Order: sequence, then structure tokens, then C-alpha cells
Amino acid sequence: MTTVLITGASAGLGAAFARGFAAKGCDLILVARDKDRLEALAASLGREFGVTAEVLPADLLDAAQCAGVTERLADTGRPVDILLNNAGFGLPAPFPYSPVEDEERMLDLLVKVPLKLTHAILPGLRERRRGAVLNVSSVAGLLPTGTYGAAKAWITAFSESLRVDMEPYGVRVLAVVPGFTRTEFHERAGMDVSALRDAVWLEPEAVVAQALKDLGRRRPVSITGWRYKAYATAVRHLPRAFVARKMARDRRPPADATTAR
Repeated sequence: MTTVLITGASAGLGAAFARGFAAKGCDLILVARDKDRLEALAASLGREFGVTAEVLPADLLDAAQCAGVTERLADTGRPVDILLNNAGFGLPAPFPYSPVEDEERMLDLLVKVPLKLTHAILPGLRERRRGAVLNVSSVAGLLPTGTYGAAKAWITAFSESLRVDMEPYGVRVLAVVPGFTRTEFHERAGMDVSALRDAVWLEPEAVVAQALKDLGRRRPVSITGWRYKAYATAVRHLPRAFVARKMARDRRPPADATTAR
């Protein structure tokens, strides 16, 4: 029986991945801050798919609680076969107009936490010569799109490098690179996305289905939808300086912002 640990599992892509893995008969370890939502999801998945869903409430930005998750990943008596690093959040304002404390918290959750969790699970995966690590990145990481995009660029590069290191051990590593997806992410971040056309939006179930298919095919990166695949191909050939100026114009500061608080 395969056991999958998912961070940010209470909603959005995390919950959709939980359902996708449960449908394949995998047992789950669900990690997020909201214990009530985790328990409701675990009960629902257990009823529908007959899998075991362990609830592990944790604020991954709290050192002690994050350590509890790393200990669970490193527990050889209860091995975890797949790690999905999905937890994250965004900020509504560009870097010069965001409190540096918020920027540090975002960087910690998007970069340092996946680094720690991945490091905790790898010894067991290498020894058993099986398993996988999936890291949720973003198409924002393909272009100069602020500190969120920079962090997502790191997670994609980290995944591609780690994949090469783990290939001799039979361990798969996949960077999941979604575009705009219908989840709570943008609302929670206070981002106004009302101007976006319906055609650019992805359903979380489609992202999960594509990712699981690409994981089975041992691909390094998973991108959902022909529009985003074409976008990813096109941006490789655009002048970076031009793109950086264009993306900066699109990142409007708050009306009352004059400096970072």
C-alpha cells in the first residue's frame, strides 16, 4: 500500500491531489493548519475510497510543528512513499510595497519548508529504491514575476536537479507547474483576478490528472493545458529584459503605497 503525505491538503490543489491519490487506493497523511477541514476531508475520502487518511495538523512556519512533520517523514517504522509539497500562499502587492516580514514568511513556506521535508524523506526512499517527490510550482516561475515567481522558479529548478540525483535509486521527482487554477489561493492572497478570461482558468482536478499521468511517465515537469504548454515554450525564447519590464507594468502597487512597511 502506497502512503502519500500532502501539505496544504485542506483545500484547493492539496485537497484535489488527496482525492486523486485516494482514487488510486493510496493511504494519506494530510497536513495543514485547519484541523477541522482536514478531519472532514479524511472522513470523506475514507467513506468514498476505503483508504486510511491520517490527519496531521501543523503550521509549517512554526519550527516545532514543522519538525513534527519531518519526523513523520523520516519514521522508518511507518514509511511514507510519496511527498507532495503543496503548501503556500501569495501576496497582493509587489515586493517594494510588501512588509518584509510577509515576504520572509512566504519565502520560508515556498522554499525552506519543501527543502526540509524533502531532505527528511529521501533517505528512506533511497533505501527502499522507490517512491516520489512532487513539488507544486507555478507558471509564475517561468518569468520574472516578483518574489513569488522567484520562489517558484527555485522549486522547479530544485525538482529538476533532484530528479537527476535520485534517478539511480528509482525515486521519481516531478515539478507540477499549474497556471491559474480555480482554488481559494487568489482570494486568500487578496488578489484581484476578475479581469482574467474564463479560458485561462484550470480546474484543480485537471491539474491533478495531468500530474499523475506525467508522474507515471517519469516526466520532469507537468504542465496542464495546451495554452500553458505553448506559453512555457514561448517564454523560453523571449528577451528576459523585455519580459521583466512587461511583467513589472502588470504588477501594480497599492494605490496608497509609497514604500514597504
